[in-house]
Amino acid sequence: MDNLIAIIKDSDIGYENIPFNNPIIRYASRGIVYNKENKIAIFNKVNKNEFKLPGGGVENGESFKEAFIREVKEETGCILSSVREIGYIEEHKSQSNFKQISKVFIGECSKQNNFLNLTEKEKEEGGTLLWMDIDKALETMKNSFDNLIGSKYENIYITKFIVTRDIKILEYYKNNKKSI
Repeated sequence: MDNLIAIIKDSDIGYENIPFNNPIIRYASRGIVYNKENKIAIFNKVNKNEFKLPGGGVENGESFKEAFIREVKEETGCILSSVREIGYIEEHKSQSNFKQISKVFIGECSKQNNFLNLTEKEKEEGGTLLWMDIDKALETMKNSFDNLIGSKYENIYITKFIVTRDIKILEYYKNNKKSI
């Protein structure tokens, strides 16, 4: 699917856009996971006041869909059913000469275990799983934007991109749910 959800630039998060110079490109998968109560999985990094959708980088030899399924299992403990791609989103981080292209998926959590397979970074940042309805998730993400805290892994600049990206994904989903 070649449906562009959004392109996020430095100016969208309060920074100046500067020209790219052969940017580093990273490919990732992320998206919306809902449960039987129609709540959405939100990964909260408590120590950063960050709320985000599950997802992460595509590993060598892995498809975008396989990466999404793996990341969701690690960050939520969910086994997904009916996974489908709904589009893609780009982040143009000109301040760090970095471009990320993420395919966006939606899937139902058909089974969940309580074991999260978090990285050391996610553990140190206080990673925990929350389930929220879409309006509460959007409100929580928007309210956290001005109170984000950096970490030794990611500064505020990167975290603002993450939260802005996931707000755009949720808004797109909310506005197009019937046609997706």
